[in-house]
Amino acid sequence: MKLIFYRNSIKIIGALILLFSIHAHSQLGKSMFTKDPIINLENFDKQRVYWGYYLGFSTFDFKTDLKTNTGPPIEVKGNSGFNVGLIGVLRLQEYVELRFEPGLYYASRTINYLQFNNERDGLREVKATYIDFPLMLKFSSMRTGNVRPYLLGGVSTTLNLSSNSKSKDDNLQQKFRVKPWTQNYTMGFGIDLYFEYFKFSPSIRGVFGFNDELIRDADPNSPWTGNIESLKTRALLINFTFH
Repeated sequence: MKLIFYRNSIKIIGALILLFSIHAHSQLGKSMFTKDPIINLENFDKQRVYWGYYLGFSTFDFKTDLKTNTGPPIEVKGNSGFNVGLIGVLRLQEYVELRFEPGLYYASRTINYLQFNNERDGLREVKATYIDFPLMLKFSSMRTGNVRPYLLGGVSTTLNLSSNSKSKDDNLQQKFRVKPWTQNYTMGFGIDLYFEYFKFSPSIRGVFGFNDELIRDADPNSPWTGNIESLKTRALLINFTFH
């Protein structure tokens, strides 16, 4: 991934670690780190169906594959955004859950075409408002006190409300266009923390697009799209889930 993508990711992960440390010391100290910990929400995981919601941060980027390496270089800068959504959970067995997590994501990227010397032609800010429909499997470990790590993965279909796909203008008129519907797969990990009245679950996830999203310009030799073989979404998500 691009250097700026890593830098933004490190900042977000650092904030997550700091938040986790504050919560662990202030809320879970008495119930986790004693000889006989107080078990919160002891019967929570026996529910067959339950609900929740999440808030989070994200950094979206594009994986860019070029037709030829001799073509004009392209840089993509991922910018930080945020996401919110709902969660419906169906417990399949003690350690496996099926989760539906529809959400709304606000994201943007900046594409820099280095062959241009002026900002009007060289920069394209690609804003996106995504409605995401992911179906996930969550694999949990055994619960230890009030902590339970987990892994998750799944697939999703995403609608981009800001795709510009119906526009007849293209990059000649400064209009960058992508396809409205995309498919992705997601992999991640997290930890369930059981408090007295709710379960809090921070997680880190990677999102990777299956298909090419770019809508080419009318000119097949366009300096903006002519040398691009494929343009696929990738993202880092930091979600804070409450049940």
